[in-house]
Amino acid sequence: MNKLYSLVSRYALILIAGLGNLFIFYKVFYPLTFFPVEFILNIFGDVNSFYRLNLILFNTTAVDIVAACVAGSAYYLIFILVMSTAGLKILKRIKILLFSTLIFLVFNIIRIVLMALIAGSVYFEQVHMFFWYFISIIFVVLIWFFAVKLFKIKEIPIYSDLKYLLKQTKKTKRNK
Repeated sequence: MNKLYSLVSRYALILIAGLGNLFIFYKVFYPLTFFPVEFILNIFGDVNSFYRLNLILFNTTAVDIVAACVAGSAYYLIFILVMSTAGLKILKRIKILLFSTLIFLVFNIIRIVLMALIAGSVYFEQVHMFFWYFISIIFVVLIWFFAVKLFKIKEIPIYSDLKYLLKQTKKTKRNK
């Protein structure tokens, strides 16, 4: 029964966290993205920022830190992977979540800074799309594989829970 309670509560959290167009992820990660980007860009040039407008003026370039830049969906994917993995104790689950999101946050900040530094280049759009469509997704997957190895995760997200539920269903049918 304890496993079933864990399973139901984990998936309920996944659903709740996804409500409101991933509001919670953008609320948490927008300032954690905006202010470090502003700080780092200040090292490379003249910066004026307007937090409420999502805007950093860097030299002669306007860097608009929109929701897509924050990558809330990538954080949500990390959250889903961690929360849908059976057999993790709460403290270990929190450590994996913090570790994975911190690594992605650092990667995302570096990505935005690089994009700001090459803004105005003829290659900006190609590099931006390459990061957007390929690198970000690959990076989330690589972070997950690294976390699996580092934290010695034995279960497979979602699959292990489905396997458990199927086993419970078979037990119930045999007992009838």
